[in-house]
Amino acid sequence: MTTVTSNELTPEQVRDSKIYTQWGLTEAEYDLIVAELKRLPNYTETGIFSGMWSEHVSYKKSKPILRKFWSTNERVLQGPGEGAGILDIGDGQAVVFKAESHNHPSFVEPYEGAATGVGGILRDIFSMGAQPIAVLDSLRFGELDDAHTKHIVDGVIAGIAGYGNAIGIPTVGGEISFDNVYAGNPLVNVMAVGLMDQAAMQVGQAKGVGNAIIYVGAKTGRDGINGASFASAEFSTEHESDRSAVQVGDPFLEKLVMDATLKAVHDHSDIIVGIQDMGAAGLLSSSSEMAAKAGMGITLNLNKVPQRETHMTPYELMLSESQERMLLVVKRGEEQAILDLFHEADLDAVVIGEVTDNGRYVLSFNDEIVADVLIDFLTHAPKQDLPMAEPKRLATFTADQYQPDLSDVKQTILDLLAQPTIASKASLFRHFDSMVRADTAIKPGGDASLVRVRGTKKALAMTTDVNARYLYLNPRVGAKMAVAEAARNIVATGALPIGITDGLNFGSPDNPEVYYELDQAVAGINEVAKQLNTPIISGNVSFYNETDGQAIYPTPMIGMVGLLDNVDLATTIGFKQAGDVIYVIGATQASFNGSEIQKMQTGTIDGQLFEFDDAAEMAAQTLVRQAIGQQLLASAHDLAEGGLIVGLLESSFAGQLSFNVNTNLATSYLFAETPSRFVVSVAADKVAAFEALAGDLATRIGDVTTGDDIVVATTTDEIVLSRQAAQKVYQESISWQLQA
Repeated sequence: MTTVTSNELTPEQVRDSKIYTQWGLTEAEYDLIVAELKRLPNYTETGIFSGMWSEHVSYKKSKPILRKFWSTNERVLQGPGEGAGILDIGDGQAVVFKAESHNHPSFVEPYEGAATGVGGILRDIFSMGAQPIAVLDSLRFGELDDAHTKHIVDGVIAGIAGYGNAIGIPTVGGEISFDNVYAGNPLVNVMAVGLMDQAAMQVGQAKGVGNAIIYVGAKTGRDGINGASFASAEFSTEHESDRSAVQVGDPFLEKLVMDATLKAVHDHSDIIVGIQDMGAAGLLSSSSEMAAKAGMGITLNLNKVPQRETHMTPYELMLSESQERMLLVVKRGEEQAILDLFHEADLDAVVIGEVTDNGRYVLSFNDEIVADVLIDFLTHAPKQDLPMAEPKRLATFTADQYQPDLSDVKQTILDLLAQPTIASKASLFRHFDSMVRADTAIKPGGDASLVRVRGTKKALAMTTDVNARYLYLNPRVGAKMAVAEAARNIVATGALPIGITDGLNFGSPDNPEVYYELDQAVAGINEVAKQLNTPIISGNVSFYNETDGQAIYPTPMIGMVGLLDNVDLATTIGFKQAGDVIYVIGATQASFNGSEIQKMQTGTIDGQLFEFDDAAEMAAQTLVRQAIGQQLLASAHDLAEGGLIVGLLESSFAGQLSFNVNTNLATSYLFAETPSRFVVSVAADKVAAFEALAGDLATRIGDVTTGDDIVVATTTDEIVLSRQAAQKVYQESISWQLQA
C-alpha cells in the first residue's frame, strides 16, 4: 500500500507528531486503530477515522442517551438512522422532516454558516425522495447591545434568506431568542419539511455487489475540510477559529441538484438502490455509512471525483464538505440513464466506485491503494461511557418564586414588549420569502406555520420551540415544557401534533453536569412525547457549544409537525372582531423563576422552576382542538414568554383590535409564565356552546374592542395602554437595537 501522497506526513510522522489529536482523535483511539490494522495508519486513513469517529458524525458520546428516545408508533414509516424521518399522513402520502445545527460555522462565518445549514438540511429531505416544502429556523444569539452579536444576527438572517429564497423553498417560521450565554456561541438550527408519496421512499444504503457508486452535483473543493471535527470541539478566544472548516454554498446549483434528484427518483426508482447527501464528513461519511447499513463493502477511485481545485489529496477529497453534492447507488449496467439525467441539468455525474461484498472500505488514488480498512470498524466509533452528575447550581435554587417590581406597571409592560426575545421578529423574517410555492396558509408571526398539502384539504402545521432558561433551572421539567409548548403552537392552528425532530444543543459532554443535562432533557422530552403520541423520528446533536469553558444553556430545540385534516378550519392568533369574548384556558399561578420579567428586571434567572402539570396540559390542548374542530373559536394563541399580558397584546396587534379585560388576578400574574394556557376569543353567538364544552377549564376575562385604548384590570390596578404606541414598541424594538 502506498502510504504517502505529496505534502502528507508518513505513517511514522503521523504517529510521532500526534497530528491526529488536532483532528479530534484521542491517543487511545489512535492506538485502537493501530491494533485493528496491525500497522500504522497512513495520513489518509488517520484522517478518515478522525472524521468518522468525531462526535458530530458518530454520536459516540450521545448514543447511549439517544437510544432512549421513543421513536415508533402507527404513523412512523422511517425513524432515526436515515437522512430524515418519515410519517404517514394518509392517502398514500408522507411527511418527511429533520433538523440540523450549524452553530460553529455560523459563529465563524455567519452568512455561509447559516446558508449551508439550509442547504444541508434540504438535501436530507430530498435524498429521501421528498419534495421540500418548508424551512423553519431556531436561533439563539447574545444580547443586541453587543456589536459582534449584531454582525452575527445580520449575517445569519441574510444567509438563511439568501439560500432559502434563491432555491425557492419558503422559510415559513421559527423562533429567535437572545441571551448573553450565546454571545460566544450562537445557535443556528434549521428544520426542513418535505412531502412525498410513500411509494417513492428512498433509503441511503449501498446494496448489491457490483452496483455503481455515482457522484452527482457540485465539484469538490477545499471548503469545509474536516468540518465534522471542527464541529466537535469548543471555541477558545485565544485561538482564531478555522475559517477553512466553513463550507460555501450555491443555492442555484442546489436547486438543479434537488430537481434532478427528485426526477431521478420519480423516473428511475427501479434502478436507484440508495441515495445519501454528502453532509458532515462529506464523501467519506455518505459512502461508508451507505455500505455499513447494507452490510457491504465499497471501493472508490478518487481520481474520478470531480474537483474544482488542483492537486487535491485523498485526505482532502474524502473530508471536504463542499456543498450541493449527493451520492447515488445505481444498479450495475443501468448507470447511463442516471448520468444522462444529471448531465442534462449541467451537473457533474460520475461513476466513482462500486459496491463489494468483502466489508472493506478501499480507496485508490493514482493507481495505488491509499486506504483499506474494515467498514464496520470505521463506522462504529468506540463507545464512551461518560459520567454524569447533577449540576451543583440546582442545589442552590430556592423554591421561592421571584416577585416582579411593579412600581410602574404600564412602563413594565412596554419594557417587556421591547425585550428582543419577546419583540416582533418581523423585521428579521421580512427577509424570508414565506410564500414561494404559494402553499403557505399561515405565515410567520403566529404560533405555528401552516402549509397546504396540494391536491387535498389537508395542511401541515410546523413549529420550533424551546425555552432554554427553563432547562437551566430544571433540565427535565424544562424539556417537558419545550415539547408541550411546541404542541400548543400546533394545536392553536387546529392541527393534531404527530411527530418531533430535535436539535439537541449542549456544552461539552465530557463535563458530567452537561451530560446529566442531556440525559434529563431526553427523559423529559420522552415523557411528554409519549402522552402526545408524537414520536421523535429524527434529529441532531450539537455538543461543545461553549467558549473558554463556559457552556450555553441546555437548549434542546423541539421541531414539531402537526396534521390538519381540513385547512378551512385553520385558526390564527389575531382577534377577529369587536364584541368577541376573550377567555383564558388553564389556570394562572405565581410562575416567575426563569421568566422574561425576572431576566429583564434582574439581568439573570434564578430559583427552582415552577411546576408543570401533565394532565392540565393535555386537557387544555384537547379542549382547544375540540373547540376549533367545532368551529367555536375565532382565535387561539398559546401563552408562553411574557405571560398573559404579552399573549393578549400579540393577539391584539395581529388583529388590529383592542380589548377590555378584567383578569381577577393580582397584577403580577399578568407576567407569570405558567404553562398549559391559551388565550382564545369566541364570537358572541358561540359563547354558550363554547362554555358548555369548556366547563371550568376556561375563564372569561373580557371582550375584543375597537378604538385605541387597551384596558386591563387586575385586583388592584387598572392599566390603560395605547394600542398603537404599544404596537410600535413591539414591532420596531429589534430594528432600533440593531441600528443603535
